[in-house]
Amino acid sequence: MDEALVRVTHVVEFVIDLMALVIIAFGAIEAFVTATRMVFERGTPRGDERRAIWIRFARWLIAGLTFQLAADIVGTAIAPTWDEIGRLAAIAVIRTFLNYFLERDMIDVRERQHSGAHAIAPEHACPKGER
Repeated sequence: MDEALVRVTHVVEFVIDLMALVIIAFGAIEAFVTATRMVFERGTPRGDERRAIWIRFARWLIAGLTFQLAADIVGTAIAPTWDEIGRLAAIAVIRTFLNYFLERDMIDVRERQHSGAHAIAPEHACPKGER
């Protein structure tokens, strides 16, 4: 029974790690394609366009990091050694900090975009009926 549980745990860990890899790879490819398309269509992307690409990519990274942490937790669920627990703790701390700073950057960008939306000159604002 224990042997089967260990094998299942390794398979589940592998599958979750694979999902994280796919998520991060997809996000990176999407960001690259979007940025490249903007450069070829319009020249250098504007600041708000670059921020939009960054926010979308950051969301993919956060999702991927979360899946990787889940895989690490599953990997140490079956009779972990103190060494494995220490490694998991270090990885969890690093990924948590990465997550925190990515999310903080995303919030900062959203706040800038929100404050920029209110700074639109009256002549460029939409009439009430067109919102």
